[in-house]
Amino acid sequence: MTKQGAESSRQSGTDYGYDLASRVLYLDSNLIILDKPAGLAVHGGPKTFIHLEGMLDGLRLGLAKPPRLAHRLDRDTSGCLVLARHDKALSRLGRLFGAGKVRKTYWAVVTGRPDPEEGVIEMPLRKVSNKDGWRMIADPAGQAAATRWRRLGGTTLETWLELHPQSGRTHQIRVHCASGLGCPIIGDPVYGSADDRPMHLHARHLVIPYWADRPPVEAIAVPPPHMRAALRDCGWPGEDEAEQEC
Repeated sequence: MTKQGAESSRQSGTDYGYDLASRVLYLDSNLIILDKPAGLAVHGGPKTFIHLEGMLDGLRLGLAKPPRLAHRLDRDTSGCLVLARHDKALSRLGRLFGAGKVRKTYWAVVTGRPDPEEGVIEMPLRKVSNKDGWRMIADPAGQAAATRWRRLGGTTLETWLELHPQSGRTHQIRVHCASGLGCPIIGDPVYGSADDRPMHLHARHLVIPYWADRPPVEAIAVPPPHMRAALRDCGWPGEDEAEQEC
């Protein structure tokens, strides 16, 4: 597909199989929380013509202007993603994310079984590049990064983890699982082992203290179809909403 052919995605994602309006988890006059599908890039690039940022016009939902991204998720990560519906909301959300006040919960299925049952990974990260691309590595001279984690279930070979990043470094959870716990995320094409399954990382829950004098805004995203078999094997009981999704 050419770049010109993808430009119509600025009006709607439905031509490319993404009914984004049906994936809205939370909506008010300030923000949208979207259940981003795995495999959809958030930003465009030299070889990425189909991306969420180009589809946001389809999420105006009654406003004159489309929403804007308040943060990002990796292409292969599914789940809760926040969009700001106007400039003031974008500014407020930026401050909340920057101050670490947005509580983020991720689910992952990893290879192996970390021990003990819970803990905190404190591992500075640094970006390295070469002719084949870039990746994040653990480096004492890198940027500070911390992730709280606990086991929710598992088998003899795989473990279902709940993770709470305390900082917002690129690929933080992926590197912390692989290098900090020695348990890479299933299907991770950069930090994991060879596996033909998609990456099993999901932004499960967001809690945003948008107003100081009101209850926080929050949303929960059910796991995507490609993660459910592994989660069930690890003890996840399933959810009614999950069974209804295609």
